[in-house]
Amino acid sequence: MYNSKITGLGFYVPENIVTNDDLSKLMDTNDEWIQERTGIKRRRWIPEDSDLTSATMGANAAKIAIERAGLTKDDIDFIVFATLSPDYYFPGCGVQIQDMLDMPTIGAIDIRNQCSGFVYALSTADQFIKTGMYKNILVIGSEYHSNGLDKSTRGRGVSVIFGDGAGACVLSRTEDNNKGILSSHLHSQGKYADKLIVKSPSIKHWIPEILASTEEDTSYYPYMDGTFVFKNAVVRFSEVIMEGLTANDLTAKDIDMFIPHQANLRISQFVQKKFALSDDQVYNNIMEYGNTTAASIIIALAEAHEKGKIKDNDLVVLAAFGSGFTWGSVIIRW
Repeated sequence: MYNSKITGLGFYVPENIVTNDDLSKLMDTNDEWIQERTGIKRRRWIPEDSDLTSATMGANAAKIAIERAGLTKDDIDFIVFATLSPDYYFPGCGVQIQDMLDMPTIGAIDIRNQCSGFVYALSTADQFIKTGMYKNILVIGSEYHSNGLDKSTRGRGVSVIFGDGAGACVLSRTEDNNKGILSSHLHSQGKYADKLIVKSPSIKHWIPEILASTEEDTSYYPYMDGTFVFKNAVVRFSEVIMEGLTANDLTAKDIDMFIPHQANLRISQFVQKKFALSDDQVYNNIMEYGNTTAASIIIALAEAHEKGKIKDNDLVVLAAFGSGFTWGSVIIRW
C-alpha cells in the first residue's frame, strides 16, 4: 500500500477587507464585542459587483498549489472539492474546476461537510492514493459566505464570524511510509444537526419557499446555537486529536504544529491550553480571515508553510469540528 504526502499548497482570498468597525456601520456591534467573543479583527468578503465565486477562488488557489507541486494540470488524476457554498445547487464545484483549469476528463467529487469539509476531503483523497487508484489528487476547500449572511443586527451573532476564501493542495503518492499522512479519523453526530444549520433551500421546500419568502423568513440564513456548539467543539477537538496521536503511538509532546479549524479563537486557545502547546506550536489566522469553514484549515496550512513555520519531518496535526455535527483529525509527518 502506498502513502500520500502534500506536495503543493496555495490559497486565495479576496482583496476586499472588512473590519469590525465596518460591520458596526451595518449592525449594532463593535470591535471590542467581536474580538472578545471570537478573536476576529477583520475578514475578506467578495464585493457585490465581483465575478468571484467559490469555484473561481478554488481555481485560483489550485493553480498555485499545482505549480508549487512542480506539476501541470495534466498530471492531476482526480479532484476533491469541499464547500458549503457551491456556485450552483447542482452540479458541484469539482466539475467546474475541471473545466476552468482545462483538465482532462478526470473524476471530481464534492464534499459537503462544512467546517470539517477539508479534513474529510483530505482523508478521502488519501484513501484513493493509498489504494493505488490515483497518483496526484487536487484537494480544494473554498467558501463564499458573504452573499448569504444576514448583515443586520438580527444576524450579527453569526455574520460577524464568517469570511470568504479558498485553499488548495496537491496530494501525491509516495512509497516512503514514514512521511505524509499517517492517519485520519472522522466522526459525526447528526442528533445535533439543528444546532448549526441553514434550513432552506431544501428539496422539500425549495421553489415554493423561495417564491413565498419574506424578510421575516430567517430559514435562509445560518443559525447557530453558539454556546452549545462551543461546548461540543472543545470536547470533540480534544477527543479526535488524542485518537490520532494514540493511533500512531504519539503524544501531545510530539506535535510540532497544530492547525485547528478557524472557528473561534477561544476554542483554539482552549485546546492549546489543554494540550500544553506553546504559541509556536499552534497556527491561527482567524484574526485576519474570519471563519472560512471548509477553506479555513487549508488556508492556514498554506500560509503557515509559506512563513516557514512547518519544516521537514515536523509532526503536523489538523483538526476540525462543525455543523453536522461532524469532526475529524489528520496526522501528518511532513
